[in-house]
Amino acid sequence: MIAGVFPGQGSQSIGMVGAWGAHEPLAQAVFAEASTVLGFDLWALVASGDAAELNRTEITQPAMLAADVAAWRIYLAAGGHRPVALAGHSLGEYAALVAADSLDFADAIALVAERGRLMQDAVAPGVGAMAALLGLEDEVVLSVCAEAAAGQVCEAVNFNSPGQVVIAGDAAAVARAEGLAKAAGAKRFVPLSVSVPSHSSLMTEAARSLDDYLARVVIRPPTIPVLHNVDAQAHDDAVAIRHALVEQLYRPVQWVACVRALHARGCNRQFEFGPGKVLTGLVRRIERGMEGAAVFDEASLSAVLPQT
Repeated sequence: MIAGVFPGQGSQSIGMVGAWGAHEPLAQAVFAEASTVLGFDLWALVASGDAAELNRTEITQPAMLAADVAAWRIYLAAGGHRPVALAGHSLGEYAALVAADSLDFADAIALVAERGRLMQDAVAPGVGAMAALLGLEDEVVLSVCAEAAAGQVCEAVNFNSPGQVVIAGDAAAVARAEGLAKAAGAKRFVPLSVSVPSHSSLMTEAARSLDDYLARVVIRPPTIPVLHNVDAQAHDDAVAIRHALVEQLYRPVQWVACVRALHARGCNRQFEFGPGKVLTGLVRRIERGMEGAAVFDEASLSAVLPQT
């Protein structure tokens, strides 16, 4: 059985949708709808714009959502079977909810644009930081973060795969974590090129504002189960989905738990809808019983269709 997953922020790049070739008109239709909501030409920016502009959080989020949804719609239009369950990494959770007909696409575009703005405004540039720690057990990462915090915020925020955990918080605290992590045996400590410490408690105020915004958004029961980042559980109730989206902003992304929960539902294949192959690269590190494939252009689409 197939699981569908959607990548989040970090997989964006200029030209990321143009690779669809013959399927580009359908992708353009998705971006046209997004552009109408946003009030600017998102397709032009993504196709041939400035990378620094695309990498602004409030722009990246609707751009990635549109790219993910375009991949999903192209896959369905080509005759791909609907997965039995869905999940999305961080921002990708919104694409999963659109794919499951829980959120209208136009509403989701406006929602993630606001989410990005709230996140950017929550912490001044240079105050927050994120870094990836490779080669440490989760418990060791938690210990490193606790010691590095020293009265500030330093937290594990993305449990991406065994031995790969992202931390976030105050920039000074994250910097202190580097020496502690290496002393604990980390193979690598990789600072990430972001100014927003996503999924950390520094996002709590942004989460409150997002909650107020979400109260005005129509959320329906998903037609396909969507496993949420905060608890790796599927929720049918609109209130529960709203709470999961709010908590996701300041609580860790439990991606390892999500992939294992998909496997527990009987999924032995994972299709990643959207730019890049980040989640495809993680799946075998998490669950050996699952195969992964990315759907992001004509060639990759042709490769997965016989598997459906």
